[in-house]
Amino acid sequence: MRTVLLGAGVVAVLLGAIAVAWFSPLLSVRAIEVTGVEVLTHDEVVEALRVAEGTPLLQVDTAAAARRVATMPRAESVRVQRVYPSTVRVTVSEREAVVFFEAPDGTHSVDREGVDFAVEPPPMFTPRLVTPSPGTADPATRAAVEVLEKLPPDLRVQVESIEAPSESDISLVLTDGRTVVWGGVDRSERKAAVIGPLLTQPGQRFDVASPDLPTVR
Repeated sequence: MRTVLLGAGVVAVLLGAIAVAWFSPLLSVRAIEVTGVEVLTHDEVVEALRVAEGTPLLQVDTAAAARRVATMPRAESVRVQRVYPSTVRVTVSEREAVVFFEAPDGTHSVDREGVDFAVEPPPMFTPRLVTPSPGTADPATRAAVEVLEKLPPDLRVQVESIEAPSESDISLVLTDGRTVVWGGVDRSERKAAVIGPLLTQPGQRFDVASPDLPTVR
């Protein structure tokens, strides 16, 4: 009986401690820390977070708060944490442009996942994407950025534009005017291995769509 009473007492103490923590102003939000942002501002993230100062930390739904911040187009990933006694920490990874395309409303930036996330001038040396229907839902856009991600770094910096009439018909136009015919995303690792030596040969059109039988013209 004594053991049962002792156990009940421990449970009661724990429940009491949880209740105190749930409602106590001593463990409430007094600071919001935002890390990882470069273009987004602290105030923009806090506004999207929608966690009021004074909210008990245990009542902060971190998953829901992260989802709210993740609706910001530039946010690639978001993590929200409780940091006791009184801080909410928001860690944001921002999207970065890997290609851009022109549209009637301006220049659109597209990230490595093929997401069209901003209308703004792209960073210098960002390749231009040329495709019939560029944008987040476009298979050719996603295929083009996937190919770009597979390129050797020394070739990637030479790409001036990437042309994708379809997801299986992708070509790279280099800054010196040469063209690399890539085809689709299949066997991209093999194509990436073949194209380096191929570009040392004279020519203007380097075709690795069939990487076992590359051609130069």
